[in-house]
Amino acid sequence: MDKVKLAIIYYSSTGTNYQLAKWAEEAANEYGAEVKVLKVPELAPQAAIDSNPAWKAHAEATKDVPVATPDDLAWADAIIFSTPTRYGNVASQMKQFLDTTGGVWAEGKLVNKVVSAMSSAGNPHGGQEATIKSLYVSMMHWGAIIVPPGYTDKSIYVGGGNPYGTSVTVDGEGKMVEDVKEAVKHQAKRTLMVAEWIKKGSQ
Repeated sequence: MDKVKLAIIYYSSTGTNYQLAKWAEEAANEYGAEVKVLKVPELAPQAAIDSNPAWKAHAEATKDVPVATPDDLAWADAIIFSTPTRYGNVASQMKQFLDTTGGVWAEGKLVNKVVSAMSSAGNPHGGQEATIKSLYVSMMHWGAIIVPPGYTDKSIYVGGGNPYGTSVTVDGEGKMVEDVKEAVKHQAKRTLMVAEWIKKGSQ
């Protein structure tokens, strides 16, 4: 059987969700998957980015990361999304990307994609769970197969115990509060495992 193809699609302004994406990539490489890490297009004006040193530095550091397109969704067997929360919902950059997927959706190319999601916010109850669940609503419209981590590994408890998807709190200095690396890696491998089952079953 061909390798499972995983697209990790993220939005990050100052680096948190990029780091989550990179940990997921690390797990996917360990699993033996074919993996792409892709950022969604930035919508904020350059002046806004330049006004925040951390945002500007991260934008510069990741300028060579490929930008996601709907074709990447069609290519993938599995997709992991990572987005900061904005008032309990996905960042506008991620929402705008999802809104461009109508073409591949109409062609039936998103049916049975295996999907999972991660998030971050500035405090422990800042909307991470609502953000992940709101993203999953779009996935239901796709006819995708949602793979939450649940409580399938002790790393989930260590990482804060979010059964919907790994989420992390970021303090005022931009540092992650919870230790979520292993939770991210478990979630990625679980997503790939289910995608492998689906891929085998459809052949």
